Amino acid sequence: MRAIIANDGGQTALGYLDLIDVEAIRADPKPILGYSDISLLHLVLYARTGLVGFHADMATPGFGGNWQAAPATRQAELEKLYSRLLTGTEPIGALPASPSWECWRAGRAEGRLIGGVINRIVLAQATPYALPLEWFDGAVLFWEEMGGLASYVWSLLQVLRHSGILDRIAGMVVGIPREIIGLEAPDASPTLAEIVLDVLGDRDIPVLGNVEFGHAGPNLPMPVGIRAALDAGQRSLSLLEPAVCPSVVT
Repeated sequence: MRAIIANDGGQTALGYLDLIDVEAIRADPKPILGYSDISLLHLVLYARTGLVGFHADMATPGFGGNWQAAPATRQAELEKLYSRLLTGTEPIGALPASPSWECWRAGRAEGRLIGGVINRIVLAQATPYALPLEWFDGAVLFWEEMGGLASYVWSLLQVLRHSGILDRIAGMVVGIPREIIGLEAPDASPTLAEIVLDVLGDRDIPVLGNVEFGHAGPNLPMPVGIRAALDAGQRSLSLLEPAVCPSVVT
C-alpha cells in the first residue's frame, strides 16, 4: 500500500496551495492522512482532483502520541479500521461508536462527508481553490476545532451560515473540542451543543456531537468526499462507499 502520512500539522499549507502539481496527483493518486493544517490539503485536493483525503491521525501526535495512550482494545479496533479503510474495496459500514457520542439534534441524513478543522474550512473557502458551494448540497459536514475561544467557534459557524453552506448541508458531525477557552469546564455555558444549535437556528438537520476525530484523537478516520449515513438519534455514522479506488490499492 502506498500512502502519505503527515508528520504533524502546522500553519503553512496556505502558502503552497498554488504550488501543488495537480496533474501529478491525478496521474498517481495516493491516500493522504492528517488533520489540523492538513485539512486544507484534503479540501483543496478534493476540489481540484477528486482525491479522497483522510482526516485521520498523523505520525507524531497521532500514531506516536494519542495512540500510545489509548487502551489496547481501542488500538486494536482502530488498527483494524484503518487497515480495512486503506486497503479494502468494500464499504466500512458503521464506524465504532463510543459513549462520548451525543445526539444534539435527532434525524437522519445521507450525503458526502466534507469537512475538517472548522477554521481551515473557512480559510479554504476564501481561496481560488474553494469547493464549489453546490458540492455542499446534501453533504454531511464534519468539523472540529482546537484552541482559541468558544466565541471564535460561534463566529466561524456564522461564516458558514453567511456563505450559505449551512443552508445546503443535510447533516453535521462535530468532533470533541480541545483546549478551547470557555468550553473546558464541565459546567461551561454556553456548551458547544448550545453554540451549534444557536447558529443553526430553525434549520432542521441532524447533529451528532463529541465524535473522536481530529485533535482530540486517537482518530476515527473521516474520508473527505465519500458518502456517509448519519443517524444522530441512534448515534450512528456509517461509511457507504470504499475510500480508495482499486487502482490505489496494491
